Amino acid sequence: MSAEAAALRLGTTVATTAAQLWLGGKRRGQERWMPMAELVRLRVPGLRFQRSVERQFEEIADAVFDRLAPFLEREFRGLDENGRQAVLNGVCDTFARADLSDEAALAADANPAELVRRITASVPAPVGLSEAEERLYEALFAECCEYYVRIVRNLPVFEERALTELLARTTSLGAEIARILERLPDRSLFAPEGTDRDAEFRRRYLELVSTTLDEVELFRRTSERAAAQARLSVAYVSLRATGDDGSRRRAGGRAVPLLRPDMSDWEQGGGESSGMRVEAALGGASRVLLRGEAGSGKTTLLRWLAVTAARGAFTGELAGWNGLTPVFVKLREYSGRALPGPEAMPDSVAGHLTGVMPKAWVERQLESGKALLLIDGVDELLDGERRGVREWLRKLLAAYGNVRVVVTSRPAAAGADWLRREEFTALHLDRMTPPDLAAFVRQWHQAVRELGEELPCGVEELPGYEQSLLNALKDRPHLQSLAGTPLLASMLCAMHLNRGSQLPRDRMELYRSALHTLVHERDAHRNVPSALDNGLGLKDKLVLLRDLAWRLSDNNRSEISLEQAGVFVGRKLAGMRHLDEQDGARVLEQLRHRSGVLRSPAVGRVDFVHRTFQEYLAAEEAAEEDRIGNLVERAHLDLWRETIIMAAGHANRPQREELLGGILDRAEVEPRHARKLRLLAAACQETVPEVSDGLAGRLDEAVDALLPPRRETDAPALAAVGTSLLRRLPTSLRELSEKAAVQTVRTVAMIGGPEALSLLEGYTEDERDPVVDQLIEEWAYFDADAYADRVLAALPLEGEQLFLSHSGQWRAATRLGSVERLVVGYRFADFAALRELTRLRELHILRPCGPVDLSGLGELRFLYLGSPETDAVGSLRLPPRLARLILGEVRETTDLSVLTGARRIAELSLIARSTCVPRGVEALAALPRLRNLTLRAIDLSAWMKASEFPPPTVRRLHLFDCVLPDSPDSPDALDFPGVEVVVH
Repeated sequence: MSAEAAALRLGTTVATTAAQLWLGGKRRGQERWMPMAELVRLRVPGLRFQRSVERQFEEIADAVFDRLAPFLEREFRGLDENGRQAVLNGVCDTFARADLSDEAALAADANPAELVRRITASVPAPVGLSEAEERLYEALFAECCEYYVRIVRNLPVFEERALTELLARTTSLGAEIARILERLPDRSLFAPEGTDRDAEFRRRYLELVSTTLDEVELFRRTSERAAAQARLSVAYVSLRATGDDGSRRRAGGRAVPLLRPDMSDWEQGGGESSGMRVEAALGGASRVLLRGEAGSGKTTLLRWLAVTAARGAFTGELAGWNGLTPVFVKLREYSGRALPGPEAMPDSVAGHLTGVMPKAWVERQLESGKALLLIDGVDELLDGERRGVREWLRKLLAAYGNVRVVVTSRPAAAGADWLRREEFTALHLDRMTPPDLAAFVRQWHQAVRELGEELPCGVEELPGYEQSLLNALKDRPHLQSLAGTPLLASMLCAMHLNRGSQLPRDRMELYRSALHTLVHERDAHRNVPSALDNGLGLKDKLVLLRDLAWRLSDNNRSEISLEQAGVFVGRKLAGMRHLDEQDGARVLEQLRHRSGVLRSPAVGRVDFVHRTFQEYLAAEEAAEEDRIGNLVERAHLDLWRETIIMAAGHANRPQREELLGGILDRAEVEPRHARKLRLLAAACQETVPEVSDGLAGRLDEAVDALLPPRRETDAPALAAVGTSLLRRLPTSLRELSEKAAVQTVRTVAMIGGPEALSLLEGYTEDERDPVVDQLIEEWAYFDADAYADRVLAALPLEGEQLFLSHSGQWRAATRLGSVERLVVGYRFADFAALRELTRLRELHILRPCGPVDLSGLGELRFLYLGSPETDAVGSLRLPPRLARLILGEVRETTDLSVLTGARRIAELSLIARSTCVPRGVEALAALPRLRNLTLRAIDLSAWMKASEFPPPTVRRLHLFDCVLPDSPDSPDALDFPGVEVVVH
């Protein structure tokens, strides 16, 4: 029996039992045991209402199925068919014999654990189960009781006389129950048990994580009541990550390119993009330093990881993380004090539960290797404190070496090699591609549907707003560039919803407009009493917020106690003579509840909803109070970079001269910080409206000192200068070193536009391989046809690998007749069209869908078939001369018998995401030239029972994370005559 079939039977059992109780009524005990269809016909008048009730409970059964299917998929692996059937029958029989009436539920205080104890005390357990089967029976029955109680709790009272009104109110009952069940934490037999109370506490803890972290501020709600209504699990959009260690992550040997948000054909099916999804990148490493710019989604990603781990709802590349216990640590809470020991780590999320936490519970989670440690915000600490974080991590990992860890930081605060000694993999969260942005806009509008009356429009109007914004983004490329991070995209969505078509031109205007909308305009327009009674206008509120932002930044803090913040607000109010006397604490409370800019990250604390708002307001305060000297003094500090860039935009002309001139003066006399200071001065040109001739000359000299770019970090910093930089870059790369030439190409591409395309066209004369690779990679930044005709057509593509990141590039690729190596990174189904590439020898399809027929590719020698949406191997038809094949998503349903006719295959790799043995492995014995076999996550024990292993012609065997024979320590376990075996 499959996990899906078992989950379906149990889901139907739970939903039917709940329906029987609901329809049977308290005084009709005999009716509770009728079949549901018969009971519906008896209790519900009218065919239409009967069908409605049945549909609702079918949706509930589906919701239970969705929760149980991944659980059973994981737990069934260790049982044979008879054992699975025995467990399933035992659970269903117990459910049928148990007293699950409303009286029984009330007697157990509607507590699932108490109900399980009462039932197991009165109903004999099934006999003849093995120890493993008994454990699964107990866990599965407890899980079903949990779902049953949750469903019954949320069913409305059944009254026949009010059935019409009742059904009108329950048309979405199935969806509501699904949402409730979705929030439940995962139950796993693999979870560490520890002492007797560990499992019970873990479940309470996971439920708390699942609910408290499943919220996201979408920058448009302003009331305290609405703040938690948008669910992160609905709004979350998967982003892309690249290797951040000086080389980018490669897919099938190819560097993954970045996308510029102004490419043509930008919304292809809402989901195409290049690069590695961050979930895939995280799944390949146990220790990750995740770096990203302000607002790139680092904290949101950690919260999503915590919630999904708590629910055991990971799929795909992260499916192996199900069963982990998430521990979320916000580093900013430890600024100025000691970092937490294991027992204090849950305080950020579950502080009020830790009083009943079993002693050493966290240590047992860490020791077992079943903890997921999520550490947020290295950049929110001072430089000296960051060094302490590294030492704290080093000691922690020395004690608990198997724990999975994800640490986040802005790049300026932690280099890619910051945790290299601790063996961390460095990843970088990339800017959103146009398809990512389209997906984000759609998810954002889906998430805000739950706000109901808090919306400034009717829910039915949201699709119109959504499509209007997508059209505006598609038609206005500068908006795509502006909304490159989740933070800015959220603000853009909110402003579009609140203010129609009044969309901003640049980043500074976006921040300013968002603040005006959140802080004052919305409440004022809706005549919210608290916005009118306190007498504070928009300017007054911004004065208070600016002062608070500066005080936090000046003390290198991102949060403060409510009491101290109230004192600061009171002092500022005392100097605002045009206002009546007001209490600082009361005004702060109003700002916290109604501004949408302040929040309470913990009881008694206050901070800005995002650090970027703090930096913007602190920058404005610095300009307003003429604190330019303070900024110049701090220009070399990473923590002040964004504040200074935005201060350059707020400043008046004399202040800009002082700020940028002071930074450049320091660069001339401080060799240690010279490059960082010049890069900062160059980056400030993004926000300044104009500069004097004298300062312009000095900025040009500073930029010249930075050219040509040589480091990975140079390109984005220099690209901020804008199109004026293009005139300062060489028209030929011949005089540049290889490294400088590559970074020059990157810089030009990141600036973009017609002038950049003309410059890159001239660079095609450089035939050095890294330069050619980079020029090919930058295709995704530009119009597909124009770039192919003007740049790619002039490059020597023989032997080079061409990467297609979206379908708009396909037509142009077919005109490049010399293509021999191709990587298709988006959802691809048009396999017949590949025949137009007559010289194709190597092909990587990262996301195949539909039938895969490659038989017409007569020259193809190497094929990589990546992660299909369905099992694409079953429809696979291979070309006659194929010698090397990599199947990147092998499952237990994969049938390898399709390889029988591929008689020229010499190298074969089978890569599974979760441990399995595919069907048809005996077909490999019929491949006469198969010499090299590579396996990942393959169950060799099961293979050996099904067929000969290894296949007779294999001479070299590489094994990664495979299930080895029963006695792997035996010298003969992997001793195959004539075969070299390498175990990783």
